[in-house]
Amino acid sequence: MLPGGLVSGGGGGGGGGLCLLRWLGLRLWSRRGTLVFALLWFGSWLFLNGLVLVHRSILSDYCTDDKSKRILQRLCLEFGEGSVTGDMCEDLCVLGLVEYKRCLYYENGKKVIEARWRGNPVILKSKLENFSSYEPLGILDYQDAAEELSPMDVVFYATLEVRNSLGLAQAVEEEEEEEDGDGGGGGGGGGGSTGNSSLARLWEKTLKSRDTSFSRAELASLWSLLQQEEYTFLRVLQDLSTHVAKVLGSCGHFYAVEFLSAGHAWDQNIFSLEEAGGSGAGGSGARGSGARDRWSAREMVHRIALSFLDMVWHFDNDFTHRLHLCDIKPENFAIRKDLTVVAIDVDMAFFEPKMRDILDQNCSSDDDCNFFDCSSSCNLDKQRCNAHRSNSNLKVICEKIFRPWFSPTLLGAKAGLPLQVELQRAVQECSETDGGVEEDVGGGGEAGQGRGVHQRLLNILTRLLQEGGASTEEGGAWEEKGHAHTALNF
Repeated sequence: MLPGGLVSGGGGGGGGGLCLLRWLGLRLWSRRGTLVFALLWFGSWLFLNGLVLVHRSILSDYCTDDKSKRILQRLCLEFGEGSVTGDMCEDLCVLGLVEYKRCLYYENGKKVIEARWRGNPVILKSKLENFSSYEPLGILDYQDAAEELSPMDVVFYATLEVRNSLGLAQAVEEEEEEEDGDGGGGGGGGGGSTGNSSLARLWEKTLKSRDTSFSRAELASLWSLLQQEEYTFLRVLQDLSTHVAKVLGSCGHFYAVEFLSAGHAWDQNIFSLEEAGGSGAGGSGARGSGARDRWSAREMVHRIALSFLDMVWHFDNDFTHRLHLCDIKPENFAIRKDLTVVAIDVDMAFFEPKMRDILDQNCSSDDDCNFFDCSSSCNLDKQRCNAHRSNSNLKVICEKIFRPWFSPTLLGAKAGLPLQVELQRAVQECSETDGGVEEDVGGGGEAGQGRGVHQRLLNILTRLLQEGGASTEEGGAWEEKGHAHTALNF
């Protein structure tokens, strides 16, 4: 009995133990399942919310015609309320002379729209979507601008904002200190004018000298435009350079620039040469048009290459401070009908003082000193990037534009011709030469090498045009000796 009873009792206890274990297991599984379910639910919630945020951000920069039209309608409402103004506003909002065509792209808040103004294609641009997103001109909060701000006051404020926008304020202060140290003499090679006076004179022309004061809407609109680096850059330089796109007008915070077809990396000629084959802008009538009609595609490429070289020389020499292009690619350039190369996207163009500020950063290797197409070297002892740019506009253009253009693959049977071989070697040498083509340097060095390879490319391209029987009268060879200086002293 006793053993059987023990066995029987033990078996019952074992069965109860198994049930208890199963019950505990179910409870544990239930708790784990609840925890897993909660984690899955929380993860799904985070994922879906993140997806919504990403979707909204994508949609905010998604270019649509409906949204672009609403943006312009809002601008016209502000014009009707008297908040904004501009020489394009009446044509856009009242007379219907600005015809919307399509939205080109939105990027990081920047809006770019294609339109036709009085029958001519234009590009409308603004760095920000809404006029209210720009910082207001603080002085308008303290006085009645319509009564107390004179045109020269506006020139003064505009000059300060332009300097700050282009990164020239510090450089001007240094130059003025040097002039004071020299006794404030009659000036140097820049025509004897200080940075203050020459930029003020430029804005006197830009803002149309007049006796009457500027309205609050005019001042607010101008201030919103001056906060856009690209507008400021183009507006200041368009009367000084043929190699930047022209600003044609504005309304509030939107400005219109000339429409030019951008280059494309997938096009072997980069630019649409068919569009450039017609009559040239600013050409010499039918005679000029006929000459262009006879140009072959290869001859047009050579002429465009000469214009690139002219632009390089111009940006390196014709301003008080060297101008650096830090985003060189076909899409950022266009050509006019006369084959002049034009920089149409200058968000990454900087004068020397601002370029130095950008490059002067901490580093552990040379790779840390690259800012897009503008590079410098790392001083490992100081762990600081050299503030002076090591490569040049010419070098990057040779790498990204000329080398694909003049490669043996594209030249075909002509690749073996002596002059073509010489051109390929010069382009290769150019892509390996760091120095720029600035004039005001003593001795040779990298700058001297840059000037040398620039002159060599210039000579070869000119000889290619002459060898092809082309006349150099119409947009032909550019001679370094006769290149005029604008010598703008900011």
